Amino acid sequence: MDVIVKSRLNWVTLFLENNDAGYTCRRCGISRPTLRKWVNRYKQSGIEGLQDHSKRPHSSPNIKITRHFEQLILSMRKERNLGARRLQTELHRLHEIRLSITTIHKVLTTNAVKNIVKLKRKKKYKRYQRLIPGDRVQIDTCKIAPGIYQYTAVDDCTRFRVLDIFKRRSAANTLLFLDKMIEEFPFPIQRIQSDRGREFFAETVQLKMMENCIKFRPVKPASPHLNGKVERSQRTDLEEFYATTDLSDFNTLRNELDCWQFYYNWQRPHSSLHGKTPSQADSALQLKTPLQDDICDLYDVSKEHVQNPVYYIELAIRRLKRCP
Repeated sequence: MDVIVKSRLNWVTLFLENNDAGYTCRRCGISRPTLRKWVNRYKQSGIEGLQDHSKRPHSSPNIKITRHFEQLILSMRKERNLGARRLQTELHRLHEIRLSITTIHKVLTTNAVKNIVKLKRKKKYKRYQRLIPGDRVQIDTCKIAPGIYQYTAVDDCTRFRVLDIFKRRSAANTLLFLDKMIEEFPFPIQRIQSDRGREFFAETVQLKMMENCIKFRPVKPASPHLNGKVERSQRTDLEEFYATTDLSDFNTLRNELDCWQFYYNWQRPHSSLHGKTPSQADSALQLKTPLQDDICDLYDVSKEHVQNPVYYIELAIRRLKRCP
């Protein structure tokens, strides 16, 4: 028996023997309300009543997590496999619920939710990041559904993005997306990096880049890690945007994609930017960002040429040009 419970039992026993509250209080050195409290608990529950009870309130008007919030967090974790930080942004974006990451962690821990299993890479790659906005913009396309293809452009430095969807991948749609990139990026584009998709290697597309003093730098075959930022960006779209969006109406989907692009650039914190949004990262580097006129002055069109989509043919052409 606990020492404290044993002392309380002695108080109660002494009082029940002599039935004199004053004598018992003087003898034990306690007050009358204290004696009355433990005597009543002993009469109601016996020795178990002499144990300390939890002082936690049965209800609190300032409680952050309701049963509805808890079920919402657990269902989003189960259906979409989101971590605590992504759950925080999705609760705010979709339901206008603001919760701290600590609170979400507490809900997941209390309900014994298993951690997300991350696949370990067999080969470690050295990550890099450009220091100036617009120095390198990664672009790629992704099939969302039959007849829906997303074009994505991500700035390597600030993670600022431009998105659009088309009904097919083609050089004509790539030209339209280039115009949108030039218009919507808040800084001039110096280089564009892409995979070896034929829609990027069309002659009209490459000439369009030359007209705007943009260098075209496609990656080597079988090296998607070099275009990793845009690849991860498209995976984010699939997990956070398209998982909660109706794909049946193309025009409505395009409008919703514009809203998602605004949210991503201006409101959604990015872990690789230490919690900043892409627009905040861009604002912090405005003084280092060159102007379009400065880029055009340094651009040498004689060093650029229309590249061949077949990598080995392109290498052979470069060797021939280096020959005297």
